Amino acid sequence: MTVADHNSAIEATFRIEQAKLIAALTRMVRDVGVAEELAQDALLAALEQWPRSGIPEKPGAWLMAAAKNRAIDRLRRAKLIDAKHGELQAEMGAESDAQMPDLDAALDDDIGDDLLRLMFISCHPVLGRESQVALTLRLIGGLKTEEIARAFLVPEATIAQRIVRAKRTLSESRVPFEAPRGEALNERLQSVLAVIYLIFNEGYAATAGDDWMRPQLCEEALRIGRILAELPHDEPEVHGLVSLMELQASRLAARRGPDGEPVLLLAQDRARWDQLLIRRGMAALNRAQSLGEGLGPYGLQAAIASCHARARTAEETDWAAIVGLYGRLGEVMPSPVVELNRAVALSMHMGPEAGLRIVDALSAEPSLKGYHLLPSVRGDLLEKLGRCEEARAEFERAAGMTQNARERSLLLRRAEACAGRSVTGA
Repeated sequence: MTVADHNSAIEATFRIEQAKLIAALTRMVRDVGVAEELAQDALLAALEQWPRSGIPEKPGAWLMAAAKNRAIDRLRRAKLIDAKHGELQAEMGAESDAQMPDLDAALDDDIGDDLLRLMFISCHPVLGRESQVALTLRLIGGLKTEEIARAFLVPEATIAQRIVRAKRTLSESRVPFEAPRGEALNERLQSVLAVIYLIFNEGYAATAGDDWMRPQLCEEALRIGRILAELPHDEPEVHGLVSLMELQASRLAARRGPDGEPVLLLAQDRARWDQLLIRRGMAALNRAQSLGEGLGPYGLQAAIASCHARARTAEETDWAAIVGLYGRLGEVMPSPVVELNRAVALSMHMGPEAGLRIVDALSAEPSLKGYHLLPSVRGDLLEKLGRCEEARAEFERAAGMTQNARERSLLLRRAEACAGRSVTGA
């Protein structure tokens, strides 16, 4: 294995372990900024040592040990080692730095609580909403700054600035490492839900890289969402979001072909949809509806997903119901992206011309200027109308915008197919 291969494997391992590592370190040092630095230090140590020694059997425990040693060094340099070292040993249950079983326990025991606490810290009221979401995506989701920027449709520099300021604010405000209770829990819940939603979406359709999906992010978002759903509250949107994620996750196996290529919804083998996740999603949707407050944005999206889940074939999909649900969603959460999705549903219900009129009206929307799905949808509708040369141009434009290699290949294949039909006059 080359050095480059080793580094790639190490960075992939670190990305999986990062959120757990930062959560555990924050419990130790009580500072998310310092915790993230310590995690990065551990990554550098791994990049230096693992190519020689190989990736350890328990990489998370190794990274934790390395980060813990650096935490102690930092405290020693700050002349606080005597006071803080006692706290570290008490909290970690460690008899010595080399006692790996205890380090394993530090990562595995109550890790869900650690991650949940870290998420609520990142969504603390001392931060603005946009900073809350950006910071939590960085710490919990392990997303890169550019990936978060694409999720928000804002410049990368803006996200980088939000993250730096958020960590500084949390440190200066000495925010305690604990989950809120009572009214404070409700105040921060909407930010937490927004973060979980964006993390799941990044896993469901990766904005960049060589993979069409990042299933571990979907699993992480689902796990945290399920923890939230078990807390003592009656917020319908918690169950609505869990329902949405369960239903969307049920399709993951069918969304990727044998070589990792994307498989779009209407072409998926529905026999590969996970029926257990569908049942869980339907149950969560029923729970959200039973609370009697009406469905919010997540619940409405879950209701849309349930229409697909109920259809045994693509032809049996109740597109009229989906159009109506997108209309309601647009009322409670006005967004050009929602309107774009409504255009797709309307095209399936009433024909491509009906959808194209909406898409054309969205072409001047500033927030969609760099959004690759706008020309992608437009290309699809033009192709269905037989306007193949125009469709080809739209698919190529979309391919130039996306940073996901798999999606780019799909769009270029569609553009090539349209070019072939233009030549033959088909």
